Amino acid sequence: MITIDETAPVVIRLSTVIDAPLATVWELHTDIAAWPTWNTDVDQAETHGPLVPGNSFRWRAHGLDITATVRELIPGRRIVWGGPVHGIEGIHVWTFEENGDQVTVRTEESWSGAPVEAAADHLGKALHDSLAIWLARLKSRAERTA
Repeated sequence: MITIDETAPVVIRLSTVIDAPLATVWELHTDIAAWPTWNTDVDQAETHGPLVPGNSFRWRAHGLDITATVRELIPGRRIVWGGPVHGIEGIHVWTFEENGDQVTVRTEESWSGAPVEAAADHLGKALHDSLAIWLARLKSRAERTA
């Protein structure tokens, strides 16, 4: 099982509980091309083939062009992606746990590299805020869709 880099200068862990079926939450989260329709921080997103380990997808957010590679995928339960962006090595783990009519979504992300070492507090806050917004928007869309 792939995990974040626990020794990275920036490690963020957040979670939320969503009142929607797991299938709805998973579909929203893994339909990468549709991210801009519910997460306004994402300007564009596209996949390069099916969402399977080893395949990449591209997205643009906060002025950054990001190419991420899927590293692990357990449908309906877990997805891990990562890759370098402007000297920052990111590893992002998402897990989904069904609890009756609700889904607990957990996100963990680590950032390492020279830019992070030079500005860990600033970049840590930026990542925290970005992930908090992502979870809130996923929750909002999933609960409206359900």
